[in-house]
Amino acid sequence: MKNYPPEFKADAVALYESRPEATIRSVAAGLGINPETLRNWVRAAGASRPRGRRTQEPAQPPAPLEAENAALRKKVRELEEEREILRKAAKYFAGETRW
Repeated sequence: MKNYPPEFKADAVALYESRPEATIRSVAAGLGINPETLRNWVRAAGASRPRGRRTQEPAQPPAPLEAENAALRKKVRELEEEREILRKAAKYFAGETRW
């Protein structure tokens, strides 16, 4: 087990805290340490960041294009499900008609 100096630990925790977009895994990889090691240091330091979305944007209603994109994605999912059902039905009935 490696022993890291306290300054390195404090710097690693500070680096993690200073980058809200970074994950423990990405910071640990950049420092060449195990992610669990960094996670333990962060816990020991009492450092915390808000969970969930890391951006501090106020909730706004979706723009018209975003709403349209969401509706189109939903329609695509529905059509893909229908296509899969029809594909399975065609395969089933094709097997039933062969003698």
